[in-house]
Amino acid sequence: MTLIPVILSGGSGTRLWPLSREMFPKQLLPLVSRGTMLQETLARLEGVEDLAPPIVVSNENHRFLVAEQLRASEISPQAIILEPAGRNTAPAVTVAAMAAISAIPAGERDGDRLLLVLPADHVIRDAKAFQRAIAVGRVAAMDGKLVTFGVVPTKPETGYGYIRRAAGAGPAFPISQFVEKPDLATARKYVDSGEYFWNSGMFLFKASSVLGELRDFAPAIYEACTQAFTAAKRDLDFTRLSEKEFIACPSDSFDYAVMEKTRNAIVVPLDAGWSDVGSWSALYEAIPADANGNVALGDVLTEDTTGCYLQSTSRLVAAVGLKDHVVVETKDAVLVAPKDHVQDVKKLVAKLNKQKRYETSLHREVFRPWGSYDSIDSGDRFQVKRLTVKPGACLSLQLHHHRAEHWIVVAGTARITCGEKVFLLEENQSTYIPLGMQHRIENPGKIPLHIIEVQSGTYLGEDDIVRFEDRYGREGKTN
Repeated sequence: MTLIPVILSGGSGTRLWPLSREMFPKQLLPLVSRGTMLQETLARLEGVEDLAPPIVVSNENHRFLVAEQLRASEISPQAIILEPAGRNTAPAVTVAAMAAISAIPAGERDGDRLLLVLPADHVIRDAKAFQRAIAVGRVAAMDGKLVTFGVVPTKPETGYGYIRRAAGAGPAFPISQFVEKPDLATARKYVDSGEYFWNSGMFLFKASSVLGELRDFAPAIYEACTQAFTAAKRDLDFTRLSEKEFIACPSDSFDYAVMEKTRNAIVVPLDAGWSDVGSWSALYEAIPADANGNVALGDVLTEDTTGCYLQSTSRLVAAVGLKDHVVVETKDAVLVAPKDHVQDVKKLVAKLNKQKRYETSLHREVFRPWGSYDSIDSGDRFQVKRLTVKPGACLSLQLHHHRAEHWIVVAGTARITCGEKVFLLEENQSTYIPLGMQHRIENPGKIPLHIIEVQSGTYLGEDDIVRFEDRYGREGKTN
């Protein structure tokens, strides 16, 4: 039976701030390799038999980033399902199963699909061991079981939930119970017993089996998702769930909604170097350290420094006399914390949210479907941005009520629309867009277009945009 990866990419992680932000969360970042975590999640499935294109469930705000990363990996998904709001994993699994069933050709005899549900933000070092576990789970799932993968613990861990296996011959085991995150003493007992696994949040089952269990154990979720999926609309390459119906859906984890209630759940042990990279200390452990026990990424210089995670993204980071610290530099924020305090990063993010600081949601460089812009300077009544427009891409036809703009082309060729005029700008040429004038930038060339944009006016916020035409379906929106 065909196996469909279901990639859950709806998170907006804050525990890896300042690198991970609401609009650019950790699953879309290259944290442990050149590929992003989303890309690596799919890459480690290469070689799995009878594997179909994936279904990706994504936050609506990340849709273009997800689509671009799949395109860069030469992956054409069956569907990219957009959640208008986060509702935890149970609704995400439900709509993915409905999408899988609805895509089965009429008249196909088995009329079913296997679904391999994977969060997009995990690290698994041993892909072959992971694939062997999938093969074990596949046999059980074909028999109607709901499979979860239990990570063989390497130490007492208080940050994970646990799964206790019941007696059995293996290689898959019945589940005795799910338990919440324990204290350290209890975690030690769990590990010493050999009966407990870390709860990975990865699953394998038939689409029909999981929908049947959802009908029985989570009828409110099943009904709301049915309505949201039935009323969904196709938008470019995306399946956009109906907002009203999906927002009305209860928010619940798949573990709680189904796995803790069903009698058909089993656990497959997984020993493959797994981590959910839930903190900076966990990321430190997932990357090989140097002779001094440091993980140093980017332009980093150290002296008498040991056991640290040090990352620079835009400038020199120099550390002297540090031990067991995390230092992360981005263009607009720097985090410094002892490794044993990194769980408190979420408290910093909460304070930033309370102060309504943009640094919790956006980086200084913001990605759009046409490219990106980097806000390189700002002051009273002015702002300077560096725009990068991908070959063949164009911005929307738009105007601003409160600002004028000057554009200088520094690389590439731009096709400019300004009112009724359409003209080309070459390198070192510039133009002026008056306040209230309809305008657009296009890149007709084969190399990226780089423009310096100088804005001036009484209000320079991104919500001062009125869109008239947009190839990315964003009319009336600011992102």
